[in-house]
Amino acid sequence: MSEQTGLRERKKLRTYQAISDTALALFAEHGYDQVSITQVAEAAEVSRRTLFSYFPTKEDLVISRMADHETEAGRVVRNRPPDQPPLAALRTHYLDGLSRRDPITGLTDLEPALVLYRVILGTPSLVAGMFKFKVNGEEALAAALHETAALPTLTAKLAATQIMAVMWMLSLDNRERVVAGTCSDDLYPHAVAAAEQGFTQLANGLGTLLTATTTTT
Repeated sequence: MSEQTGLRERKKLRTYQAISDTALALFAEHGYDQVSITQVAEAAEVSRRTLFSYFPTKEDLVISRMADHETEAGRVVRNRPPDQPPLAALRTHYLDGLSRRDPITGLTDLEPALVLYRVILGTPSLVAGMFKFKVNGEEALAAALHETAALPTLTAKLAATQIMAVMWMLSLDNRERVVAGTCSDDLYPHAVAAAEQGFTQLANGLGTLLTATTTTT
């Protein structure tokens, strides 16, 4: 890469980050639905055309901040040691994320992440928009399971859907608790216990959980 090309790429990255940061600040202050694309562009001192070249939709201004994690589960499965089962690799990775307070697990006190969570959780259209993010993650994981664990296509899809649903729910529960004011250090034991329960349930299947005849009121 030439020096000129490197400078150009760094400038593009700075512009991308500036637009994203400006948008999130405006959404946090005024509400996602109350802020227009034009207002974001003006505050970031770029044209609407420039903004759309980086973020094709308004939702992308928010959800793109999590883009690096969209296919993370699939990468974990592909990069696992040869003797490690896929589910064990994902469990280890998720627990490690909790210990590092990785924002994608929802267990973090970092203010930028908390602002992002508040904007998403407070905006129904963004919560719905996260469905695409989840579906893309499921597809990447299903492909990894099919190609590296020799699972039939349908089996891999079913497994990926279940795994992503559990990790999604665990992270959502963590996000809701930290947004409500729980410190990540105080929440950590609960988050670990919940993750262990989730991955154990994945490993063992529903078993008798939904077949017992006893009911409670």
